[in-house]
Amino acid sequence: MSCKRVYGMATRDAYGKTLVELGKENPNIVVLDADLSKSTKSVLFAREFKDRFFNMGIAEANMVSTAAGLATCGKIPFASSFASFLMCKTFDQLRMSVANPHLNVKLIGSHGGISIGEDGASQMGVEDIALACALPGFVVMVPADEIATRALVRLAAEHAGPVYIRTGRPKAPIVYQTGVRFEIGKANILREGRDITVIANGLLVQEAMEAACLCREKGIDVRVVDMHTVKPIDVDAIAQSARTTGAIVVAEEHLLSGGLGAVVAQVVAEHSPVPMGFIGLRDTYAESGLPEELFKKYGLTSAHIVMEIEKTIKRK
Repeated sequence: MSCKRVYGMATRDAYGKTLVELGKENPNIVVLDADLSKSTKSVLFAREFKDRFFNMGIAEANMVSTAAGLATCGKIPFASSFASFLMCKTFDQLRMSVANPHLNVKLIGSHGGISIGEDGASQMGVEDIALACALPGFVVMVPADEIATRALVRLAAEHAGPVYIRTGRPKAPIVYQTGVRFEIGKANILREGRDITVIANGLLVQEAMEAACLCREKGIDVRVVDMHTVKPIDVDAIAQSARTTGAIVVAEEHLLSGGLGAVVAQVVAEHSPVPMGFIGLRDTYAESGLPEELFKKYGLTSAHIVMEIEKTIKRK
């Protein structure tokens, strides 16, 4: 895996393109959107399959309930909106109409995290992973790049049960080569290391890779793990990393409360306690700004990961 940053398409674009492919392969796939299809990229499906696309308007709760109804009829509904709207405005419907009956509904939260930039806090989904993980029976995934997105969306379509996938607005750095295997609940080890492990997902995977390269110059050997599936979490990969490297840093574009770091910490505490550090939003919403500026202000860059690595290693 290269430390050099090469940008591909946004994960939301990869989602839209994969939806079209799936629509051609499976006539039972239907798509719903809450008047944001141009932004979520489900508009690509709408152009190809007008009779299988439903614009529900600015009525996210109704969209989720309709998706649940379609699932009971044997359809495979993909419901898309901004992550902040999809998870925060529809939680009761997700809880009682999707999670409780364990229906085969796929939910795609676009514009996740603070990397949407100028749109501001009202549209930044920073608690979506915590909310999705709180729903019994849900699979929760955060792809790092376009290749991961294509693979995970396909796995979601094949999976029997509710799935939440977070996608993003900006172009994402390419992390994977075509053909890499993905499996729900199985992390991908991108770089081996003996001194400390960085577990990340989404855009923070590339930041972690760059942090590992910076640490190599300092004589620190960093293992990097892409935890693309937050639920079910890969317990074996976490426990093995804790035993092998003796320290873990978790990096995520999400509030620290209830996110990837919290899930990993629970596993570490139960299976192999080691010193841990955390990179994420620290009990705050972000302001409006350019994505790179926001990452710097709120501590989500490779440089911040390096500082957390050095601090955590001292506690070994």
